[in-house]
Formats: sequence, C-alpha cells, structure tokens
Amino acid sequence: MASSEKTAAQRSRPRDRKQQIEKAAAEAFARSGYHPVSMQDIADTVGITATALYRHFPNKYALFAHTAFAFADRLLSATEEASSREVLSRQEARLVIEELIDAVAGEFVADRSINGIYRWEGRHLKGDDRAKLNRKLAVVGSRLTIPYAVYRPDVPEHERTIILIAAFSVLSSVTMHTTRIAKPRLRARLNELAWRLLDIDVGAYADGSVRRTPFPDWEAEEGPSAQGSPRREQLLQAGIKLFAEHGYNDATIEDLAAAVSLTPSGVYRHFAGKSELLTAAYDRASAWLDKAGEAARAQSQSPAEELRLLCGYYVDHSFRSADLMRVYFSEQGNLDPSDLKHFVQMQRDHVARWTALFHEVHPDLSARDAPVPLYAFFSIIGDQMTFLPEYDDFASSRLLAFSDVLLDMPVDDPVSAQ
Repeated sequence: MASSEKTAAQRSRPRDRKQQIEKAAAEAFARSGYHPVSMQDIADTVGITATALYRHFPNKYALFAHTAFAFADRLLSATEEASSREVLSRQEARLVIEELIDAVAGEFVADRSINGIYRWEGRHLKGDDRAKLNRKLAVVGSRLTIPYAVYRPDVPEHERTIILIAAFSVLSSVTMHTTRIAKPRLRARLNELAWRLLDIDVGAYADGSVRRTPFPDWEAEEGPSAQGSPRREQLLQAGIKLFAEHGYNDATIEDLAAAVSLTPSGVYRHFAGKSELLTAAYDRASAWLDKAGEAARAQSQSPAEELRLLCGYYVDHSFRSADLMRVYFSEQGNLDPSDLKHFVQMQRDHVARWTALFHEVHPDLSARDAPVPLYAFFSIIGDQMTFLPEYDDFASSRLLAFSDVLLDMPVDDPVSAQ
C-alpha cells in the first residue's frame, strides 16, 4: 500500500517542479527583495512543503544565487549563435549587432517581473558568486564589443564601452516598470532606442559643449533648521551611506553609531530605529525630485526646455547624491507597509509628471509608448553611477547627449543651444 501511494505521488509530481520553484523564487525576490523572502513563502507559492523545497535547494541563498545565474545563462544562450559569426565588414557587423541586441531585448521582455533581479538584489551575492555572475555578463558584453568595434572604428575604445553599457541599460529598463504594451511592440521599441545610442554622434558631446545643469542647492537656501538638527542630519547622511554600501538589512544601529561617534542609545534620541531613518531617506529623495520639477518649470519657456532642464537636474543630482538614489531605488521592500504605499504613489506621481511633459514635447506618441524612453533614461543614469570612474563636465555632457537622442529632443531647444 505504501509503495502504491509513493508511486502515485511520483506520478502526480510535475516534471517541471524545479522550474516552478525557480520562477516563484525569482518573482518573490524581485518583488520583495532578498531578506524578507523565506523558503516557506516560496514553498507556499509553489504548493509544496518546505521539506520538499529543501530537496531541490539546500537553503535560501543557494536558491537566490541560482535565480541570478539563470538569467545570465539565458542571455548567454540567446546570444551564442549570432556571436559565432565572422565579422569582416561594417555591414556584417551591423547585422550581427542587430541579432544580438534583439536577442537580449527578447530575454528582458520575456518576463519583465523577474529578469531585473541581478540589478539591485545581485548585491546580496557573496564574493565568489558575484564574480561568477559578473563573468557571465562580461561574456555577453564581449559578444557585442567585438562587432561594435568593427561597426564604429571612429569611436575610441573606452567610449565604445560606455555606449554599449548604456545600450544594455536601455534593454534592461523594462524591468523597472510595468507599462502595458504588447511584447513584440515593446521589443521593437527597445531595439530602436538602443540603436539611437549605438549610432550616436560622439562629436556632439566629445568637446563638452553640452552644458552641465547643476542641481539647485535648495538646502543651503532653506538652512539647516529645515532639515532638523545638525546631529540628525549627520545620522541621516551616515545611514544613507551604510544602506547604499551594505544594504538596509546588513547595516546595524551599532554601525551607524560608530560612523558618527555616538553610542547606540544616542542614535535613538534622533531616530526611533532604522525604519524611521530609511523613511527619512525616502522623504529626502522625494523632496529633491519635487524641487527639481518646480525649478525646471520656473526656469523654462517651453515643454522641450523644461524637459531638458529636468533631465539635467536629474543627472547632476543622481551623481551628486549617488548613495541616496541607490537607496531610493533598491530598498523599497524594507519600508513599513504604510510608508511603502505612500512612496510608491509618490514615485508614480513623479513618473506621471515626466510622462505628461514628454507627451507635450512628442504629442504623436501614444500614452503607452511615452514612458518607455523615459525609463530607458532612468536606467542609464542608474547604471552609469556604478560604471563611470568620475563625474565631470565631460561625463555630464555625454549623459545629456544620451538623453537628447533617447528622448528625441528638438535641436533648436534654447538650453541645448547654450
């Protein structure tokens, strides 16, 4: 009897059980982050016991690493055939690049909810595993680097690398949003936007003539009292730095106290705990984005000028406050539920204002198409914060040129003419 029950259980077990587990885990990690997800959560989603789950993966970290590697492996598989072709001419190079770009776009579009896990949650990989993931992604990058060198011999090698990273950011930008658009149409749109960068006129920014747009220093105008006591501000800055470097869950109150030469009890005189400090960081980022919109509106005389000023402010602020922006985009899952709902709505409002402005500049675009180039721009800035060795006038000029071609900005815009 026991043998017959065991045979029946084996027959009822889906052959793709491991794939079901991988997908459920990837969705959970992408939605909630690494730390809040438990093995029991994943088992419940799949409809199995935790004991059954442990037969496939020994622990949560092993499952997480597997999901991160799985996407990189899919990219390697999707780009393998095109990368094997010999490239001897510029025309052949373009054909190979077209295949590679479309293959990568197809992988990102296939399951947008999980394919961006490597971007923010990949920081939880341990040293050897992080290096392994980076090696896999580097192979994908090298498959583009070789034909692109043939296609654009006029561009210096270092500049080609930055352009390719930006093009990859465009393709991966679909993991940042849930805009409803048919997959074939979205895939084609990503291809088009990536090629705008790959074909960019480097001479348009190589001389640094695209003017840098410093973010308004409104904190200095309002004074320290507007942001609380100097010690509270010191703690907030230290907390943002710790969260950006180590992640919210791995940063402790003791770490924070040591960073500002306080005892842990001294921290609690200013913040009730890490949660309140994280909320304050989100308040800071949201306030800056609001101020940027106000400043751009006040200083512009047309929608195109306003949008370009807003892009300039966003670029300058993102690099000047890189730690804050990393926290802003990566730690939502650690906010208290009520705060999370509030800040998600604020983010949607910010994007809605950008989209409405972009639609004023390009009224021919549909409401569904309009957000796609904007998220591509946000994705590029987020990735370039990691890859650029320094942010100077030349880097600013390059990024503003990227935004110009992505957003198809009018060439007679007063800001770009300065």
